[in-house]
Amino acid sequence: MGRIATRMNRVFFGVVAATTAVAVTACGSSGGGDESDTAAATTRTVEHAHGVAEVPDSPQRVVVLEPVQLDTTIALGATPVGAAVLSEATGVPAYLGEEAAGIETVGTVAEPNVEAIAALAPDLILGTETRHGDLYEQLAGIAPTVFMASQADPWQDNVRFVAGVLGKEDAAQTLLDDYTARCEEIATEHRTEGRTAQLIRPRNDNLTLYGPTSFAGSTLECAGLTIPPRDWENSISVDLSPELAAEAKADLVVVTSAQPDDPATMPAAVTANAQYFPNLHLVDQSYWITGVGPLGGMTVLDDLDRILGAEG
Repeated sequence: MGRIATRMNRVFFGVVAATTAVAVTACGSSGGGDESDTAAATTRTVEHAHGVAEVPDSPQRVVVLEPVQLDTTIALGATPVGAAVLSEATGVPAYLGEEAAGIETVGTVAEPNVEAIAALAPDLILGTETRHGDLYEQLAGIAPTVFMASQADPWQDNVRFVAGVLGKEDAAQTLLDDYTARCEEIATEHRTEGRTAQLIRPRNDNLTLYGPTSFAGSTLECAGLTIPPRDWENSISVDLSPELAAEAKADLVVVTSAQPDDPATMPAAVTANAQYFPNLHLVDQSYWITGVGPLGGMTVLDDLDRILGAEG
């Protein structure tokens, strides 16, 4: 996909209100309905990473397969009926609040459950070509299906893409403008210019460092901090082996945890190199890592404001 897919994302894959096709759908829940039980719904032509789809102007039963799609649809007032999650054990992230309480889980982001998706009778499915390309034909047989190119593309571009599919571009831009304004507020209040910051995610036996193009890394930099330079290998993150933990040093280091209130969840490789981490904090991985989108961005910024404010 590479540069071509990213460029397509930046123009919302040509989401256009091109033609108005009429789709007649039955409103009644039982047979024997009459003309009063039907309504005409217009559709729009959407060009996306896997082709072209006719999507409803006002989808009512959306299923999403990617964290940024889940966050964005809720932020735009189009709460989905179903969502693939990163972990079925933890389900829909708690930071999304009451709006997410009724969302059904439909497998994981890595392995969506096609049968569970079909059971929800969606009228629109949102997924990602890099993760779900092999499932496209099955999903498109259930409902109009639209794929963004990659979860690794700049997250704000993906927010705009989702908003374009939903016909809510202006509302999405307002959310992103609010996010930027909040970044500037934190940068000014806490005088972050010239300070470095690094996010570490313990994973398997390694420490994963997130770079400036990642969701959390870009949020740290949006708030005026700087991710220390390194070879990011054309990726949003790189892995360090535990014996190289000191290479993650920065003025501010945040480490993700499923239980950020428990100091015992700090990785041993980090605590063993405490001299390199004078300003170290555990943070909640449910939004620092999986909270990709406008709501997650604001939640991370609130957390960062708290951390910086506690420095005195």
